[in-house]
Amino acid sequence: MKTSFWKAGHTPTLLAAFFYFDLSFMVWVLLGPLAVQISRDLGLSPAQKGLMVATPLLAGALLRIVMGVLVDHLKPKKAGAIGQVVVIAALTWAWLGQLNSYDAMLTLGILLGVAGAAFAVALPLASRWYPPEHQGTALGIAGAGNSGTAFAALFAPSLALAFGWQNVFGLCLIPLSIAFLVYMAFAKDAPAAPPAKALVEYLHVLKDKDAWWFMFFYSVTFGGFSGLASSLTIYFNSQYGLSPVTAGYLTAACVFAGSIVRPLGGVIADRIGGIKTLSIMYVLAASFLFIASFGMPSYIAALAVFVAAMLALGTGNGAVFQLVPQRFRKEIGVMTGLVGMAGGVGGFYLASSLGYSKQLTGSYQFGLTLFSSLAVLALLGLTMVKTRWRTTWGSAAMTAAKI
Repeated sequence: MKTSFWKAGHTPTLLAAFFYFDLSFMVWVLLGPLAVQISRDLGLSPAQKGLMVATPLLAGALLRIVMGVLVDHLKPKKAGAIGQVVVIAALTWAWLGQLNSYDAMLTLGILLGVAGAAFAVALPLASRWYPPEHQGTALGIAGAGNSGTAFAALFAPSLALAFGWQNVFGLCLIPLSIAFLVYMAFAKDAPAAPPAKALVEYLHVLKDKDAWWFMFFYSVTFGGFSGLASSLTIYFNSQYGLSPVTAGYLTAACVFAGSIVRPLGGVIADRIGGIKTLSIMYVLAASFLFIASFGMPSYIAALAVFVAAMLALGTGNGAVFQLVPQRFRKEIGVMTGLVGMAGGVGGFYLASSLGYSKQLTGSYQFGLTLFSSLAVLALLGLTMVKTRWRTTWGSAAMTAAKI
């Protein structure tokens, strides 16, 4: 990595944004790793399990728009502080309240969605400090907060076994409070923030077809990542009869692989261009998800295929966000919200469709095949727009970044 990157922006803000994002994402997908134990206590069906773990993904998706608006009107730091206080209050209720019904779990899922909206804060907070040629790397590092989903899968099932799953929400308050203090102490808003826009101006972005393309592309890469992060503990438990703790460890391995390569996706996209990087990743993701749909003969084989799929999806996440700031530099706040929302919707679709696929057909094949097809469609879409992108806003005359 070029030394100039570390001199180009504000490193304390970048690292504080990463830490805040990391722990927010840990909480956002918490119901996934706990789902086996929760559903056993509450007697949930496969479809109810799928919807329970998918609800935070959809809530987080929709709340990213709200958070995107707050970012542009209050600046990222203040918007992020408000979000963190809401999440801490929600976890306190989950720890001390009555979570003895399916409806209560869905309500909690909606509240945990606020943690998923951290995406719309952390990325603009970091992005605004860095020039175009370093966007992929900066947003890759901030976006590696995806790794928080691995911590949830790694620790939540074991903690639930030791202390009961409801107490896990209370234990999460400890690292979240530390992250809040670090964020307040070290994060700073960039001096050159774009002026806040009237609410109606946010709708104008949606008149641009490129905004819809970016939303679709990210709904596949991040939707695949977050949907699998929330569902794989259930998958390994029901498909191979593994204990919740073992299933959680395998899920953590898959999620960690997808998170750790997100910065790499940004760096590769900075070097060879976001379009080329993304195209390769869609081919790989579609292939591995299709292979997974047949149901591997052993959990080791399934682990290898899902790790490979997550590596492709995670790298793709970094590549999408190398491109977005080049095209929508002035609207990065609202575009981060819109694109992030689409990613959450993709995750909700995948997680819920896996539950329904299992309940209706007795297998996960249909749900995985359908999502694999979406990756193929995204590849076709990217092939359609790449020439126009490279000759307009992505041309050498318009930007120093590789598109």
